[in-house]
Amino acid sequence: MKQMLAEYGMTSEILLINCDNTGAIDITKNPVHHTRTKHIGIRHHFIRELVEGKLVEILYIDTEKQLADIFY
Repeated sequence: MKQMLAEYGMTSEILLINCDNTGAIDITKNPVHHTRTKHIGIRHHFIRELVEGKLVEILYIDTEKQLADIFY
């Protein structure tokens, strides 16, 4: 995503992602491996690694303001 935005002339140090799921946001910000995340495959933990590396920041956005929601 970051590379695609750079091709359009939009560059930033941190990629901001808006999310309306507070549970998903909490999992990405918490480095402790909880029992409720054991079912998530290793390949899905890359977002957490990007957040820890300060390459991605996930921000909360209210569901009504989530423009990418297909059920809106």
